[in-house]
Formats: sequence, C-alpha cells, structure tokens
Amino acid sequence: MDTKIDEITPSEWDLMRIVWTKGKVQTGELITLLQRKRDWSDSTIKTLLGRLVKKGLLATTKDGRKFVYHATVEEAEAMDETVTELFAHLCAMKKGATLADLIQKTPLTAADISRLQGILAEKAKTAPETVPCDCLPPDPAVSADDAADCDC
Repeated sequence: MDTKIDEITPSEWDLMRIVWTKGKVQTGELITLLQRKRDWSDSTIKTLLGRLVKKGLLATTKDGRKFVYHATVEEAEAMDETVTELFAHLCAMKKGATLADLIQKTPLTAADISRLQGILAEKAKTAPETVPCDCLPPDPAVSADDAADCDC
C-alpha cells in the first residue's frame, strides 16, 4: 500500500508526532497523551487513527485485547516530503527569502546552526547570481535576461 504523506491533516500530524516519539503506543496511552494537547473525544482520536491506518501511515498489532500503533513511515521522510511538496508550489526566486524567514523564526541548536553554515558554505561555491522566476511558462519572445527581471 502506498502511503499518503501529502494527505496528512494538521490534526493527524499531532497524532503522528506522538507515535513517532513513542515508537509504539497503545490506543489508551495515545488518547491520554493527545487529550493533554487537544480537547478531543476518544471517538475523534479513534477516527483519526483509522484514517491514518487507511492512508498507510500507521499499522496496528494486537497485544491481548489492546491495539498497538506504530508508524509505517519515518518522521524525517514525512517531514522532507511535506516540505519538498510545499516548496514546489513557491516561486523559485522567493524560496531563498522564505528559507531565511523560516530560519529566523525557528528555534535552532548550536549544532543545527553549524550544520546549516556548512551547507550554505558549500552551496555558495556554485550559487548563481540570481534564480530565475518559474511562475510563468517561458516566452520565446523574451530573452533570459529580461525574464530574470520578473516582479512576481
């Protein structure tokens, strides 16, 4: 079964984050933990669990009379696919500014910052002067230089 990472709702993300953190979790514990964050009924949480199983993102095993849930996709894979999908919708010219804003607003460890600095230093070696806009299809009547002056 194909997983449907691109279809995870914000509510389902809350649930998945608990499962990823715990590794394996019984229904009762999952409900207790999620109700500490959200004012949701047991049936709402069970509905979300069912949807995530249908989407191929969770699997269940039975432990006596209890169900145990575990993720079928790694958290890093889900985050990467989600971010990649989101950035695919953005103007290529504005992705750098969006990343800069995101970095500015995100709490980072010293190790995170060091890693980012290393990545940026490597990218700087081959970075172009400008990134062309990709919002509109290329116009054969417009030169590449004029297309770079896009105001989108």
